[in-house]
Amino acid sequence: MLQHIIPATGLLFTLQNILWINIGVFIGSVFAAIPGLSVILCVILFLPVTYSMTAIPGMMFLLGIYCAGGYGGSVSAILINTPGTPHAAATMLDGHPLSEQGRTKAALKIALYASTFGGVFSALMLLFLGPQVARIAAQLGTAEYFMVCVFGLTIIAGVSGKSMIKGLISACLGLLISCVGSDPMTSYDRFTFGIPRLYLGLDLAVCLIGLFALVEIMSKAERRLDRLNLDTTQIKDDGVITKAEYKRMARPVLLSSIIGVMVGIIPGTGASEASWFSYNTAKNMSKHPEEFGHGSVEGIAAAESANNAVTGATLIPLLTLGIPGDGTVAIMLSALMINGLNPGLSLFTTQGDIMYAIMLGLILVNIFMLLQGKFLTTLFAKVVSIPQEILTPIIVIFCFAGAYSVNENYFDMGVALIFGALAWILRKLELPPVPILLGLVLGSMTETNFRRALLISNGSPKIFFSSVYCIIFLVLILLAVGTIVRGKIKERNASQQKED
Repeated sequence: MLQHIIPATGLLFTLQNILWINIGVFIGSVFAAIPGLSVILCVILFLPVTYSMTAIPGMMFLLGIYCAGGYGGSVSAILINTPGTPHAAATMLDGHPLSEQGRTKAALKIALYASTFGGVFSALMLLFLGPQVARIAAQLGTAEYFMVCVFGLTIIAGVSGKSMIKGLISACLGLLISCVGSDPMTSYDRFTFGIPRLYLGLDLAVCLIGLFALVEIMSKAERRLDRLNLDTTQIKDDGVITKAEYKRMARPVLLSSIIGVMVGIIPGTGASEASWFSYNTAKNMSKHPEEFGHGSVEGIAAAESANNAVTGATLIPLLTLGIPGDGTVAIMLSALMINGLNPGLSLFTTQGDIMYAIMLGLILVNIFMLLQGKFLTTLFAKVVSIPQEILTPIIVIFCFAGAYSVNENYFDMGVALIFGALAWILRKLELPPVPILLGLVLGSMTETNFRRALLISNGSPKIFFSSVYCIIFLVLILLAVGTIVRGKIKERNASQQKED
């Protein structure tokens, strides 16, 4: 580790990297503060910008958006009782009541400080755990990597929404789309329909612009959204947080950061699960549980530290195994691969300086998030009230400009439009889009390792049960599926009891 730290700091601390970190943090904070504009939408829109960059500034820009999105969602949750992102819903329970008590700035400061601590904590965990996991990954062969990919596909069950069947249908559609192009083993055309541009497959960024960005514009056009009238004078209180309140927040912040890291490492979970779990744990352990839901500083701190502690942890399986922890991180995989960085131990051995620069950069991202949050919170708050009729055309322009910039051709703009229409139909059918994303990301890797393993074993499926790691991943797959199915059954039973 030490032999990489000094060269990594030299690669990281450049004016270009500092500039892109701050731009990413600012954009992420603004997007997440506006209800209806998710972090994953923001990352998709600005992903094409990174295609002209080298690995470090590109990843710093995206990580800035990703981490700041964790904090930005709390701004609208506290100010107008509307979470800017799904994982800020837990923050809303105590953030808005505290704001109504005349302590808006104090609530925003608590959210910012807790988010920063959780983010730095997870960045340190990434720095120390990432290389260790990569060493284990070095012992995996094609059969083991296929099992890893299958384990990664169990994420689908966790992001399928109310219906697991519909989630699996969406995932199968994503796997089918990933087959478009040349066969990875024989190079024969598949599903190209005689169109030469499809020979190399569909570009992930272009598909995602249609699946997540354009469909949001279509859905907004279908309903009339009222303007959010925000009185920014409410954040002009002194923002004082007492020593007693800091002392009360210490334990939930630390515990929630640990929970966030543990949840983030497991594929298929995410910031929403971490924030709710941490909020509930903090309430059960608090000496003042009656304050929760009425402006508890512990509640805000627990929720915010947990959802930001997820950010660094989700990068651990991504950088070491190529398995994204959630949908947003899955998009970052393409940013790595466009620069020839394929996840695994080889990434840490051949490109160790770059990897350590990215991991150290995550700490820097959280520091700049703290600085921007302290001085620009009033600006982020004003962004909440931007009229939709102004915001929507700007997003449309970004969508098509991003689709064109990937390969600088109009064909990709048409592909994005087709995927936007497809996503709109899927939304009408209540089929979730995130499983499609995971199918697109993991499809090629799963197929390639599966077919290579069968070639090595002369077609015998015994190779998938031939090593300890294969058995371990098989057990993990069964446990993950069993846990998710059990959770779905509990949710269904609870909803039926409410109806009765």
